Amino acid sequence: MTDSLTGIIARVAGGPDVLEPVQRPIPAPGPGEVLLRVAAAGVNRPDIMQRSGALPVPPGVSDILGLEVAGTVQAVGQGGDPALVGTSVMALLKAGGYASYVTARVDHCLPIPEGLDLHEAACLPEGLFTIWHNLFDRGALKPGEWVLLEGGASGIGTLALQLARAYGAHVIVTAGGPDKCARLKAMGAYAIDYRNEDLITRVMELTGDAGVDVVLDILGGDMVNTHLALMAAGGRHIGLAFMTGMIAQVDLGLAMRKGLWLSSSTLRPKSDAEKAAIAQSVRHNLLPLIGPDGVRPVLSRKFPLSQVVDAHALLESGRNFGKIVLVVEEMP
Repeated sequence: MTDSLTGIIARVAGGPDVLEPVQRPIPAPGPGEVLLRVAAAGVNRPDIMQRSGALPVPPGVSDILGLEVAGTVQAVGQGGDPALVGTSVMALLKAGGYASYVTARVDHCLPIPEGLDLHEAACLPEGLFTIWHNLFDRGALKPGEWVLLEGGASGIGTLALQLARAYGAHVIVTAGGPDKCARLKAMGAYAIDYRNEDLITRVMELTGDAGVDVVLDILGGDMVNTHLALMAAGGRHIGLAFMTGMIAQVDLGLAMRKGLWLSSSTLRPKSDAEKAAIAQSVRHNLLPLIGPDGVRPVLSRKFPLSQVVDAHALLESGRNFGKIVLVVEEMP
């Protein structure tokens, strides 16, 4: 093993072209940690927000981007299980995933689902943690209920669609254009082209005027009231991102009359203990659903780490269908 790693940072806040490689010492894993040789890292919207300056790096956290990886354990911290060395895992990180090596907390690591390679596994941690905590825990999605997923063609959208259907829910997704909608319909969802169809009208048609029980929202802004209007009584609205604005004029009277529940959550600021608890729930409730004949991540495109600028540009363009992955180590 070499003494240094290659990682990707944003030298200043800006567009994709501010991303550049750096050489850093390989960190030693501390107690409760493992050192991973990274095979691949997922590319996420929070990475773009960090790069642009909209989401500053938390104090004491590496400036190397990347919140999820899959790789092989190279070393364990003091008191760790030496049997972990040589095993393959996927991990949720605070930072540092766009690199050849990274440390991860053991209790934030998950086994690779059977039938998936490390590049596919890198698509999963951020999505699985987010979806469990928001859709199934906070959103309390139940079999037979209706759920609306905004941004259905995204990495999280395509994964949430499959997991919700595996739980027996009826899934409505939004996407831009007939091609994406056709692919989402082929995955078993009711797809609405937000460019050409009225969201409230179509949702009410599909649900027999009952409305949806859960909304997973990435838009925020003025769309919140649109969502409240199409929700069923007792519905749960979960905000994941605010792509159209962080400020919303909410009709509290409508929320009161329908008995709606509005919530929002993000992973990065959560404590290590909270993330560990989510990891256990994911391990027991979601991982058994993933495999060759079940739920499988939709991999839009793989880029070598050296082409990280192109990977960020593609995600920002919105042309991807599924997850974008940075390949750090080619598969044999």
